[in-house]
Amino acid sequence: MAEKLFAYIAGFLDGDGCIMAQLVKRSGYVHGYQIRVSVVFYQKESKKYFLEWLKGQLKYGYVRVRNDHMAEYTIVGYQSVYEVLTKLLPYLRLKKTIAQKVINLCVMGIKSSPKRISPTELLKRAALVDETAAYNYSKKRTTTRATVKQFLQEHNLFPRND
Repeated sequence: MAEKLFAYIAGFLDGDGCIMAQLVKRSGYVHGYQIRVSVVFYQKESKKYFLEWLKGQLKYGYVRVRNDHMAEYTIVGYQSVYEVLTKLLPYLRLKKTIAQKVINLCVMGIKSSPKRISPTELLKRAALVDETAAYNYSKKRTTTRATVKQFLQEHNLFPRND
């Protein structure tokens, strides 16, 4: 993909996109939580064709139309988010800092299976997720490092004094 195209997509992400890291409760996970990283682009439903074109350029993710008639193109997962963000990082302006933090989380996630990390490592990564929250405008965010720590303690997966 040409440099100008990466710059264009980065500008679009800066304006009509979101880079997120989230802590998601998962009953099948050893430590009860998953770290999910994602990149999302938004447009009105009538501009869904543009998001389909964007997906064709980036090769990852999926496009859907929400109930509020907004279309979104979502890329989820350590490897795909890492590949997209590292290409766009040099051209990002508004979201450069959060992109770098999410890239760091991706590198950690790519290097280890979620089933093999220790509770201490999960909490370390959860703290990085908390740092990324400052760059987004979520009003619903309730799951934090403290939530994960409390779960680990309640399930005797983590010492109470740490």
